[in-house]
Amino acid sequence: MFLSKTQKNTVVTWRHFDRKNYSAFRSLGREIRIGVLAVSTLMAAHTDTLATRTDSLRIVKDTVSSSDYSLREATVTGSQLPVSLDKAWTKIVVITRQEIDNAQCQTINDILKLCPNVDVRQRGALGVQTDISLGGGTFDQVTFLLNGININNPQTGHLSADFPVAIADIERIEILDGASARTFGSQALNGIINIITRIDPNSNVSLHVEGGSYGSLGGGASVNTASPSLRNRLSANYFRTDGAVDNSAFNRHRLFYQGRYIADNLTLSWQAGYNRQHYGANTFYSPKYPDQWEEGTRYMAALKAETSAGAVHLQPSLSFMRNYDHYQLIRHTQTGENYHRNDIISASVSGYAGWSLGRTAFGGEMRHESILSTSLGRPLDEDRRVRVEHQHGRYYDHRDSRTNLSLFLEHAVLLRHLSLNVGVMGNRNSAVDDRLRLYPGIDVSYRPAEGLRLYFSWNKSMRMPTFTDLYYKSETQEGNVGLRPEKTGTLKLGAEYQKAWIALSLSALYRRGTDMIDWVMYSAADKYHSTAFTLTNCQLTATARADLARLMKWGRRALSMQVSYYYNHQHRHDDTFVYQSCYVLDYVRHKVQTSLDHSIVPLAQGRGLSATWYLRWQQREGTHIEYRDGQTLQRPNRPYTLVDLKLRWTMPRYSLYASLENLFSHRYYDIGTVPQPGFTLLFGAAVRIM
Repeated sequence: MFLSKTQKNTVVTWRHFDRKNYSAFRSLGREIRIGVLAVSTLMAAHTDTLATRTDSLRIVKDTVSSSDYSLREATVTGSQLPVSLDKAWTKIVVITRQEIDNAQCQTINDILKLCPNVDVRQRGALGVQTDISLGGGTFDQVTFLLNGININNPQTGHLSADFPVAIADIERIEILDGASARTFGSQALNGIINIITRIDPNSNVSLHVEGGSYGSLGGGASVNTASPSLRNRLSANYFRTDGAVDNSAFNRHRLFYQGRYIADNLTLSWQAGYNRQHYGANTFYSPKYPDQWEEGTRYMAALKAETSAGAVHLQPSLSFMRNYDHYQLIRHTQTGENYHRNDIISASVSGYAGWSLGRTAFGGEMRHESILSTSLGRPLDEDRRVRVEHQHGRYYDHRDSRTNLSLFLEHAVLLRHLSLNVGVMGNRNSAVDDRLRLYPGIDVSYRPAEGLRLYFSWNKSMRMPTFTDLYYKSETQEGNVGLRPEKTGTLKLGAEYQKAWIALSLSALYRRGTDMIDWVMYSAADKYHSTAFTLTNCQLTATARADLARLMKWGRRALSMQVSYYYNHQHRHDDTFVYQSCYVLDYVRHKVQTSLDHSIVPLAQGRGLSATWYLRWQQREGTHIEYRDGQTLQRPNRPYTLVDLKLRWTMPRYSLYASLENLFSHRYYDIGTVPQPGFTLLFGAAVRIM
């Protein structure tokens, strides 16, 4: 996303991929345009091979009726080890802008549901309070990035997915499953989800409005300004609903600004975001209390630069984030009420250089996390208390902080059929001790034939407990200050084949984790306690995609299909009796997804009326607790099937869409007894003023 140039107005066009080992390195720091590259139309979660760093390779697709897409631009951008498309050593799942438009989702969380190895556990509808995890892990074990900037909330992962960007702001979403510490920092225990936002190359104004079931109503606007060296985008969005069940109404406001300045040997990128939402939290954290309520606010700002000094490419960054959380166990009362404020300051610098034996990357990050709270942290003396903002007579009387230092070094070698990357991260956290612990890893990609790629990786990673894990105490929960950092070692194998109209992929993952944190009950009369296990996970993911219109040579008429299957088996390595697990042992065992995309009224250049159908079936392990007539009942989690239909009418300056979710109004639950909406209908329209 952060464009890097070393020569003004220098554009190199690749008509084909050269097999020379040095070919990719000759393009460093330049804008690279791929002339024509055959790719098939993908629907839900399509996979492109990218470099291992964020914003590594940007592909912007034109919407055309031809079976070959002409890629307008494939720009090698601000990565630590950029690499040509056909020689990358790792695999990232990429959800493109076109696929986001096809899905017609209202939230980022709904988009992520379409990925086979992503577990999205929704408490509130339409993106409110959603837990997102990767490959059998928990919501705390994923690192969320916004244009490469870590936006995780150290208070709790429940709030990390309160994104300050709306769907219309997104260019693509990158997902990497597996331990990723040496690439993305210490908190990337199970992988990363990186949201890349867009800045249009032309000045324009866009407007959209939507509304539908349960009194839902929303809208937004964006303004883009562009010149040869400076681009800016400002967007504002609002959404509200009465909710599908009692005490589930919410209001959400979002404001996001980003800019980019490009000079001969310098690129500056900056972003600032604001998100505020308050919502009824019906049984969100305990089925005993249906009248819970919560309000969250996030402020963030980040600055990033890119420059070159001789053969060395440098990329420093600086970011700040502040999160507020106000929670009431019983709405409009002080029972179980909490106030929290956490601040995160992060500074990093990274770089890379090429030499005769390949390319070497290096860098480091300092991240300081602090919290003021009415319950989380160490108690403060009365004279050190801090007044809660806008709350007369209320004070933060607890505080804690920690500083994390990460240093990394990695080296890559590119050969004709083989790509190799080895590296290590050194990590020290002030909340643990003064030791620098090492987390190594290796990624290998082998291309024995055109269209076929085999890959292997082994990586170690770690994660610090959240402040909630350590300190939270209430009528229903009790933290554990003795928790240690989670640690994992992950082995990943995979193969993918793509040729003409079909694409196949198969991957397997084995993960062994120690000190893996969960909240558990040891009896029916108990409260939840934070504790830790040793766990192993074995996963299998298979995906098949077919561009049937291309196979049948239908021209402008589109017809494509995708089928995926995800399987996970987990084993806990101890004999301690657990009556109820809240997160770790409550995982998805099977997940099957299919999608069918087809045109209804095809027009030229991808315009006209089209539809996408989605079917998802999943089975979750574990049980949940219900309270009926004063009795505590334990029920097994039940599988469910959902069918969605998305319709869209697309024209050059405007588009209309309809989202019909849960067509058969199936009653289902993602978490415990928190009910999810039945049939939901939303209509929307968007217009662009050039």
